Amino acid sequence: MAAQNKIALITGANRGIGLETARQLGQQGYTVLVAARSLEKAEGAVTELKTQGIERAVPLALDVSDDASVQAAAAEVTEKFGKLDALVNNAGIITGEEFFGNSVADVALDAIEETFDVNLLGVIRTTRAFLPLLEKSDAGRIVNLTSILGSLTLHATEDSPIYNSKSFAYNASKAALNMYTIHLAHALADTSIKVNAAHPGWVQTDMGGEQAPMDIVKGAKTSVDLATLGEDGPSGAYIHLGDTLPW
Repeated sequence: MAAQNKIALITGANRGIGLETARQLGQQGYTVLVAARSLEKAEGAVTELKTQGIERAVPLALDVSDDASVQAAAAEVTEKFGKLDALVNNAGIITGEEFFGNSVADVALDAIEETFDVNLLGVIRTTRAFLPLLEKSDAGRIVNLTSILGSLTLHATEDSPIYNSKSFAYNASKAALNMYTIHLAHALADTSIKVNAAHPGWVQTDMGGEQAPMDIVKGAKTSVDLATLGEDGPSGAYIHLGDTLPW
């Protein structure tokens, strides 16, 4: 199927990696559904994309932490497009109290709940709502934006680059998201849908900070690559820039 006939939905696409992912997929000819918590934010992102030559960008109100919002968005996409070729679960949060040190003993329970509600449950509720549309694609692709900080192996390895990065709520939510990715890929193994976890890298965004070594164009590359995988691509993998990471 030509990319010009394909439709991709990106959550949290009003800024950062999500917006850049929409831009790069739009450059490849996809119709990009630019999802954000409010329609106003989504419309602002679409306006920006259109000034960059991405004409086939459509705003979509979608709050991954709100069941009614997710269901309404799925109904809207069903009515307007009738299918979906790629779902990029990009929306995610980290609480401000978790940027430094080991937070496991003192991070607030409500912060853990909020982080899991967006980073894990938000992905689950969104994916379940849009799965019927992905099943109508010839080659559906689901990309779950995780992090290297979700790797149990690297957290337990003393000389790993993330050994001392112990932001518990965020890291645990991404480890759980990795598990969901594996389980979902297994459940869909006999279909044409591929499911993968993408680590974008440490990227210069509001979350990553100005000190991050990667620019946003490169930071979106893994998501875009996995959203556009060919038939011979992996499913159930944990990927960063084409390399497999340890779970």
